[in-house]
Amino acid sequence: MPKDVPPRWDRRMQQRLARGEAAALGELYDRFASLVHSLAHRVLGDEKAADRITREVFGYIWENPDAYDPKQGSMRSWVARITQGQAVARLRQAELGRGSREELEQKVRSANAAARADFIVTSMPAPLRAALELAYFKRRDYRQAAADLQISEDEARRRLRLGLQLLSTANALPRDDTVPRGPGPSASASGYGTPR
Repeated sequence: MPKDVPPRWDRRMQQRLARGEAAALGELYDRFASLVHSLAHRVLGDEKAADRITREVFGYIWENPDAYDPKQGSMRSWVARITQGQAVARLRQAELGRGSREELEQKVRSANAAARADFIVTSMPAPLRAALELAYFKRRDYRQAAADLQISEDEARRRLRLGLQLLSTANALPRDDTVPRGPGPSASASGYGTPR
């Protein structure tokens, strides 16, 4: 599939939201609310703050359905970027004055990396996730994972290697336009700002 052609569901959802279909917002919420809440909670470490971010993100989407640019990626990724940007902005605001600027930025970088890692794991295909979970939570090596998953050892190694490669990108610094530093839409042309 060419990169500039979004999945059919994403295109339809954007059109329905643009028409103001409340049922579309409900469907979007059902599909992504747990993702939004878990990402916000991962960054902020606070259940009530994560609840607020969840409401704000879906409010922003409802008010700005045209901010989604299918050429920039899937709707799931867009929703995650909005969430991450808003949660990071809230973290910066909450931590302002509680230490040095360097300490604040380190806390923000750590929260960003953790949120990206969570998103990567929940977004990866189930076979990769299953292999990583066996290796991490049950301390299985590739031979044991292969036996547990009933796959070849080569396939187990491939899945683990690919899963770890995907996870390694969580520590990469985000581009400036993917994680805005303050509330309100980003000034970048990408349209992936944070909710107001």
